[in-house]
Amino acid sequence: MSLRTSLATPEGKSRYVRRLFATIARRYDFITVALSYGRDRHWKARLIRMAGPRPGECALDLACGTGDLTYALARRGAKTIGLDVTPEMIELACRRRPAGAGQPRFLVADMTRQPFPDDAFDLITTGYGLRSAPVLNDALAEWYRVLKAGGRLFSLDFNRPEHAVVRAVYLCYLTLVGSAFGLVLHGDPDTYRYIPESIRRYPGAAGVSAAMTRCGFRQVRYTSVFGGLMAIHSGFK
Repeated sequence: MSLRTSLATPEGKSRYVRRLFATIARRYDFITVALSYGRDRHWKARLIRMAGPRPGECALDLACGTGDLTYALARRGAKTIGLDVTPEMIELACRRRPAGAGQPRFLVADMTRQPFPDDAFDLITTGYGLRSAPVLNDALAEWYRVLKAGGRLFSLDFNRPEHAVVRAVYLCYLTLVGSAFGLVLHGDPDTYRYIPESIRRYPGAAGVSAAMTRCGFRQVRYTSVFGGLMAIHSGFK
C-alpha cells in the first residue's frame, strides 16, 4: 500500500504511524537533529520557557518520543508523565535518563485515548505530535478533556507555508532529503517521506489555531519559528 493511500483514512494513518515510529525509533534523534539543522533542541527549550512549568504542577508530554520535553519538564520540578504509542520510543526514553532530570514516569498509550480522568493536568506539551494525530479535532478534544481549568497546552510542529511557491519548494526539499535518508538508513525511501506528506494534509499554523479555538481553548496563539517553517502553538482551558 502506498504512503498516500495509507494516510487517506484515520484508521490507515493510525496503523502507518505506529509501524513507522517503531521502525525509526533508534534513528529518531539523529533524523530530528539533521532535518532541523541542529535547531530542534533550541526550539524545544523555547517551548519550555514559554510554557513555564512550575514545581509541583502535573505535566503531560504527549508523543514524547525519546523524552526531550519530558525530562525538561521534570527538571523544572513538574510531576511529569511522558506518553507515546510506540513501545520502542518509551524504551529509549527510559534508558537515556539524564542526570538531574528528576523521575518522570513513562507510559505506552494512545494520545487520542488517554487513560486519565478529566481535569488531570496543569500543562500539556508535545513536540511533533499534533501532525501525527489521525483526526486533529479528536486529538485536541481529548487533550482539552484531561487539562484542568486554567491549564495550558504548548505544541511544537512543522508549519505548512501559506505561500504556494514557498510551500512547494519546502515540500520538495523535505521529500528529496527524506527519501535520501530513508534509503540510506532503512533501505526504503518512503520512510521519511511521511514528513512532507503529512504536512500536505496538515492545516498549518492558522488552521491549527482555529481547530484549538473550536475545541474550547482560549487565548490561542502561535509563534513562528525558523522563518515560519515551524510553529509553537499555545492555548488555555
